[in-house]
Amino acid sequence: MNPTDPTTGAAVAPAPRRLLRLPQALRQHDFRRFWVGETVSLFGDQITMLALPLVGVLVLHASAAEMGYLGAAGLFPALLFSLHAGALLDRRGRRRQAMVFTAFGRAALLATIPIAYAFDVVTLTQLYVVSFLVGTLSVIFYVSYSTLFASLVPREQYLEASSLLNGSRAFSYIAGPSVGGALVALFSAPGALIVDACSFVFSGLALSSIHPQEPPTEKAERGHVKAGIRYIWGSEIVRAKLLATATINFFNFVFWALFILYATRTLGVGPGALGLVLGAASIGGLIGSLVTNRLSRRLGVGPVFMLGAVLFPLPLVLVPLADGPRLSVLACLFLAEFGSGFGVMLLDISANAITTALVPDRLRARVAGAYMVVNYGVRPLGALIGGALGTWIGLRTTLWIGSVGALTGVLWLLPSPIPRLRELPEADR
Repeated sequence: MNPTDPTTGAAVAPAPRRLLRLPQALRQHDFRRFWVGETVSLFGDQITMLALPLVGVLVLHASAAEMGYLGAAGLFPALLFSLHAGALLDRRGRRRQAMVFTAFGRAALLATIPIAYAFDVVTLTQLYVVSFLVGTLSVIFYVSYSTLFASLVPREQYLEASSLLNGSRAFSYIAGPSVGGALVALFSAPGALIVDACSFVFSGLALSSIHPQEPPTEKAERGHVKAGIRYIWGSEIVRAKLLATATINFFNFVFWALFILYATRTLGVGPGALGLVLGAASIGGLIGSLVTNRLSRRLGVGPVFMLGAVLFPLPLVLVPLADGPRLSVLACLFLAEFGSGFGVMLLDISANAITTALVPDRLRARVAGAYMVVNYGVRPLGALIGGALGTWIGLRTTLWIGSVGALTGVLWLLPSPIPRLRELPEADR
């Protein structure tokens, strides 16, 4: 029966049903703009990850050692500055303005490379400096990120909003390298960096157009810088989550230090097939980002986090197991990457929502900084140990250690409250 107009009494046709409903989080004006800006910036990041090393290889003919230094230059800021960046932002506030500054700053830094190339004065020293400074600004951006995220969406939409942002990240992993490769082919490696600089400008403009209500700042007192560390150690949930993810990351980087070498030299996988294999992780990640919110409602956010802690590393055991005909080897590698990509999205999305719901506003930046020091600090350590073990005991044995060792991360979660978390936890005071 059709509804009637309350004024005239005449029958009114029912409103057409929408085939596609906009997610609740995207109906928030400020979050929608933030999400669009971050999506564009994530694509730019993928271009930089390809184009910046190619400047060193193709333009400056860098050696293996010099390329290692270039990679390290971008990683060190997380270890050096995360704690103090978190303390500064919790004390001074204005996180959105800090993120805008870092977006425009990274655009300007990257733009110096094609400019120097045009005048034939680009050097490896410039690449090291740019990489280090871009890494430093990225630390400030991501330490501010957690506080701004909590200011943009209501608590009940944390999982959905985190799924959208992680979905953008997964999609950028699928399409970004292809776009980056095409840009390098069209405009050269330095020219491709102009596009990334433009993506950061777009991100900065998107952030400039939003005005979320940020939490109040906290006056700096004795122990202000270390407050994030103390909070993590005193919180059963956050401590267990950090120990689990750090363990997984450590062994995952042991694994990844040797994966490409093992796949190409031992298994005989060519570059084209390897690219398809690596793309499978992005497809799995995109699917994972789409189903995590629904799984969390059905199973509980804690069990989904634990499921991700298992499904992220478990499929990787297929890599050292791969053997036999070429098709069988490729199938094992494809399933390993697809399953791992799916699992890491369950892990990341639920982890972000749990932390956002639990950590007090006044501590968000400091907790993010302290978390980053540990979670990023184990990565180069794992890569170094992976390389040493590969030389000492062989590639395949080390891959077994990396893939199986990462599964032990879930053991930190078992005695914690996380397995019993059906809903997001209440915020600490």
